Amino acid sequence: MIREADFIKALGLTVESPGATETLNILSSDINRPGLPLSGYWHFFSYQRPQVIGKVEMSYMSSLPMEVLEERLNTFFSYDIPCVIVCHGMECLREMVRCAKARGVPIYSTREETTVLVLRLINYLNNALAPHITQHGVLIDVFGTGILITGESGVGKSETALELVKRGHRLVADDVVDIRRVSADRLVGEAPEMIRHFMEIRGVGIIDIATMYGIGAVIGSKSIDLVIHFELWKGNVEYDRLGLEDNFTEILGVKVPRLLIPIRPGRNLAVVLEVAARNHRLKQNGFNAAKKLDERLRAQALKAMEGSEEA
Repeated sequence: MIREADFIKALGLTVESPGATETLNILSSDINRPGLPLSGYWHFFSYQRPQVIGKVEMSYMSSLPMEVLEERLNTFFSYDIPCVIVCHGMECLREMVRCAKARGVPIYSTREETTVLVLRLINYLNNALAPHITQHGVLIDVFGTGILITGESGVGKSETALELVKRGHRLVADDVVDIRRVSADRLVGEAPEMIRHFMEIRGVGIIDIATMYGIGAVIGSKSIDLVIHFELWKGNVEYDRLGLEDNFTEILGVKVPRLLIPIRPGRNLAVVLEVAARNHRLKQNGFNAAKKLDERLRAQALKAMEGSEEA
């Protein structure tokens, strides 16, 4: 279900005929151009989708005799259609408005071309209908890499994010992150509207990052490319020092690279996260420093073995 007011605002639509409810029963990001149904072929009619009317459909309906047009429109609106959108700023046919009002189906219009509207509509529905969760953490854009910082409360997530903002990076969300799966392998995070651009710093209170550091210090949403978990340093734990093995965490069915960063006094966590972001980008481009060093060590060991055999 999608709120009608959000749907209209996001796509810049004009209401030509109001619907019977404040929500639209749209469950898929697919759309339908109802050319074949309006010509009388009703098999496999995808009535569950938003129906987009372009110049072809409108000119065809305008060419029909009145009795045929009324018969087709009565059949068309007898299905549980979520909504109809008329493109190119074309005027809706009176018969269409009459049938829509009788069935409580909303009709909207837009001045955009059909192709442009379809692309925007699919993109909006993909985001609005994407599976989502809310997670505790901080999301920040570091060198174009979306880093989700997780960890126990008070471990220093917000302070690290604040230092990164001071160094020119952009805050997405502090404390609470709304995460959506927009495709099979891509997650996008954003801040809840109520706390957007705000950050809590213990001992100082609530600060507005956009006001304090400028609008360039914040960004509305960002893909989640890397998860970094903060943990207080434990002396009895052997932490990874080489990075030969890649670790992942799963969010909404998507595997995201994950690093565990132990926290102890004296560590410059902002610099560590900058290095992690750069290293992540290098790995994406096929360069792994740990594996490069491992290859050198193996080559040197092999050379030493060959030298001992010759001796």
